[in-house]
Amino acid sequence: MSGHFSPSVAGLAPRVYVPNEGSGNVVVIDPTTFRIIGRFRVGSLPEHVTPDWDLKLLYVNDMNSDALTVIDPRTERPIKTIRIPTPYNLYFTPDGSKAIVVEDFTTPGGRGGNGLRFYDRRTWKFLRFVPIPFPGADHLDFSADGRYLFLSCEYSGEVERVDTRTMKVSGSVYVGGLPIDVRLAPAGDVFYVANQGRNGVSLIDPVAMKVIGFIPTGRGAHGLALSRDATRLYVSNRLAGTVSVISFATRRVIATWTVGGTPDMMAVSPDGRQLWISNRYSGTVSVVDTRSGQVLRVIRTGIGPHGLSFWPQPGRFSLGHNGNMR
Repeated sequence: MSGHFSPSVAGLAPRVYVPNEGSGNVVVIDPTTFRIIGRFRVGSLPEHVTPDWDLKLLYVNDMNSDALTVIDPRTERPIKTIRIPTPYNLYFTPDGSKAIVVEDFTTPGGRGGNGLRFYDRRTWKFLRFVPIPFPGADHLDFSADGRYLFLSCEYSGEVERVDTRTMKVSGSVYVGGLPIDVRLAPAGDVFYVANQGRNGVSLIDPVAMKVIGFIPTGRGAHGLALSRDATRLYVSNRLAGTVSVISFATRRVIATWTVGGTPDMMAVSPDGRQLWISNRYSGTVSVVDTRSGQVLRVIRTGIGPHGLSFWPQPGRFSLGHNGNMR
């Protein structure tokens, strides 16, 4: 999708938005100069910067403030706040009808529960809460047709399937360890799940509802991002300070880059030549050349940089998280 921008983002200057959990702010970086050009306060414990489905707004998930801070990317500033209970992560169904807020609690039954909150995307009218019986509801991705999603449950080793029409749990797969980020393969046939506890990536067949493979990558496999040509999967190994590159064709690691820091969430530049990585426990963001694996720049941002978003991105619409585009 390199270069294929929607008219909705025409004229936007490229920016990288970095939420700092511990600092309670968002840093704005100009990726052409690697310089911080803006910084503004948001709510407590901002986790991810999420592009809206129609690409017109950005949402900061202020988990401990029960709010979404809304950013206008044309002014690069907050414009309002939406009250939402404990938003750790935010997604949108592929048809654009529903917003899904992930409530992440280590144990079920906490304040607001552990699960998914479904809303009407346009009005933010609450539709249904889907309780997840396994602790640590975390990250998700959708099937190719959008009829269901797979949600990782970090502290239980479970991955849940949820029907997006009935808004009910429809199945479960045990992968063990600590499942974190989830991405659908470009062919739409397999879900890849980063497993921080098992130091690699689990592969799930969503039809048979079973694990069909495991790819070792490195200690603390955490975040996932696709290359711009959709042939490779980048895996951040947070405890190892490395990024592994998986070939979708062979389902094998074809390269491992030592990048240092504590690599967490990632974003690919629109031309695919750079990988921007938040170092969650190092207070920095690293920029890596995707052709050589060399670190181009390390930028100090604040305490606990997490789900950064490189905006705008090529694509027709956003599925949420920090820029999962289709």
